[in-house]
Amino acid sequence: MGVSKTGCDGVTTPCVYAPNEVGEILVNIDTLVTKQFPTLAAQFLGNSAPNAFTVHGDDAPTFYLAKKGPGGGQLAQTDPLTRTFERTIANLTAVNPYTGITDTLMVRMADQTGMKALHMVTTGDPTRNPSFVYFADPNYFITDFPPATCETCINPMFAWNHGDIQPEIANTWLGFVGPGVRKAGQDSQTWSDHADVRPTILSLLGLRDTYVHDGRALTEAIEESAQPVPLRGHTKTLSELTSLFKQINAPFGQLAQDSLTVSTAALVSNAPSDATYTSLQQLIAGWVARRDTLADAIKTMLTNATFGNDKIDEGDAKRLVSQARALLQEVSACTANVAQCAP
Repeated sequence: MGVSKTGCDGVTTPCVYAPNEVGEILVNIDTLVTKQFPTLAAQFLGNSAPNAFTVHGDDAPTFYLAKKGPGGGQLAQTDPLTRTFERTIANLTAVNPYTGITDTLMVRMADQTGMKALHMVTTGDPTRNPSFVYFADPNYFITDFPPATCETCINPMFAWNHGDIQPEIANTWLGFVGPGVRKAGQDSQTWSDHADVRPTILSLLGLRDTYVHDGRALTEAIEESAQPVPLRGHTKTLSELTSLFKQINAPFGQLAQDSLTVSTAALVSNAPSDATYTSLQQLIAGWVARRDTLADAIKTMLTNATFGNDKIDEGDAKRLVSQARALLQEVSACTANVAQCAP
């Protein structure tokens, strides 16, 4: 985030910025809540409040809500206090110091049900799981520390944010070089993410792990002669399978991103008896269960073929392709018309 400079290109002619001309926008969540939502602040801020909240500062901060005192602890996902907090915080705004415009900060939200679709929930230490995650406008860094942080100000120490869902943050690049690597130059078509890096490198090296990978070897980057033998055939089916695997399982895949839209609608809803929230959460939980079963079958098939020389059964692969495509279509249809999915 910053002002535009003329007369420079940042390469041959450096662009020089003053401290107030470039940097992330720092906002203090406690100050914003106190000013915009005093009723919520009375419940969660200050020594006299019966509850407390804290955030892990980021442009996609995780919120932790808890009840104070004996018998306290993290508030349940369906606790009325949690639900009120989520609905309220969705309306949070901040004045952009660059433009003077009041921005709505929330872009998407997910509680633990929605976070499972994004692989953001840990089973090893459940107490580390936040109450919900707040995917905000990527120009803003939201924090509750230190207390003296300005309400909204420009922080020149950082010129770019991280951890959010927008393409300018989420898209990155990866380069492979070495024996067996296809000399193809830039590839902007293959959909991949970090989970694919290790199995690709291990495949090229002729090594393997003792566990099933969450990613797959990027055969698009490997010369055919260097690919594991079972991956050299089934060109069309295998291509479909690997593509759909990423779209159902990756955090930035279609299923995760579509379900995040549905999750947001659930968290901001306020139907009688919280019926919309309950219905949409049940849908998401069902999608995640089906996704997990499908993803486990696909990644086991790909891992065994890549590192165990197991032949891929064409019929089994086609059935997995069909099931994955059907799941994506179902989630996409709900995303296009969330009201149709809820009571």
